[in-house]
Amino acid sequence: MKAIILSGGKGTRLRPLTYTGAKQLVPVANKPILWYGIEDLVAAGIIDIGIIISPETGPEVQAKTGNGEQFGANISYILQEEPAGLAHAVKVAQPFLKDSPFIMYLGDNLVQSDLSIFLNEFKSQQLDALTLLCSVPNPTAFGVAKVDEKGRVLQLVEKPKKPPSNLALVGVYLFNRTVHEAIANIQPSARGELEITDAIQYLIDQQRKVEARQIQGWWLDTGKKDDLLEANRVILDTCLTASTYGDVDNQSQVIGRVQIGQNTRVINSTIRGPVVIGENCHIENCFIGPYSSIADGATLINADLEHSVLLQGATVTGVHQRIVDSLIGQRAHIKAAPRRPKALRFMIGDDSQIELT
Repeated sequence: MKAIILSGGKGTRLRPLTYTGAKQLVPVANKPILWYGIEDLVAAGIIDIGIIISPETGPEVQAKTGNGEQFGANISYILQEEPAGLAHAVKVAQPFLKDSPFIMYLGDNLVQSDLSIFLNEFKSQQLDALTLLCSVPNPTAFGVAKVDEKGRVLQLVEKPKKPPSNLALVGVYLFNRTVHEAIANIQPSARGELEITDAIQYLIDQQRKVEARQIQGWWLDTGKKDDLLEANRVILDTCLTASTYGDVDNQSQVIGRVQIGQNTRVINSTIRGPVVIGENCHIENCFIGPYSSIADGATLINADLEHSVLLQGATVTGVHQRIVDSLIGQRAHIKAAPRRPKALRFMIGDDSQIELT
């Protein structure tokens, strides 16, 4: 069994951050989103993984993720020259996949369920395709499946105005080699892409064994700022363990589940978890509130922060208003002078500089 993880695309919904980096490398709880998918696949026993990359962000993905050794995997990189659809990504990955059955995993998704459960069922039932589904309150925003009482997929509809169900396609699919035949027999959609839903529908129309299973636990799509902040909140809530490797002075308070990395200094500050702070950070005269993630090398002086994500090397100084619900890019600088009464919300790209006066 092999796997492909899609890590291409332009990440337009996370701009300006994704003007300068891959959306799949934006951290959730101080770990790139992409790495959660790799770890899930390895935990399910799949170590032969191909990562689909784009010309724009592929070198960054490759440099940061490496050959897979740190995950116990063998990672190959597969270039998709243009974002021409999920089925197109499978098509360009065919030389890597050959005739092997495989999992396709969208690299900006986070799934709590144990993949090995679905992998075992896919194998034991000798299915042609198995799609994972999740109940959602707004099915018109997703690809939706119509499924019978035995779990067989009857129809797939992309962002329907009148959804046949509330079961959205999660972005994790299991296929055998018959999907390559299906992709060879579909045409680009109205938006000019080869859609994986059309390939699955072809398999259904050919009476192939296509089934679906509903995941247990959460599914998080991190394509937009608010979604990413929610993913950060959920991961901190469910996965964070407390540990302190840095230096916390006697004037500081650390309350709840807080993780502090090596060579980080906390001076005269209050940190209320769940919070994760990376290595080589400087926190002074600050309040760091729940559901905040602060990456390596960040500096916060005379600042209040809550429910926010700071990327590597970001600096916030002298901001007396509380910063909430914010996503602040790598090496970005925020500084302010006078005190103001309102909370502040930011989404700031890498290397930005903001001065509040």
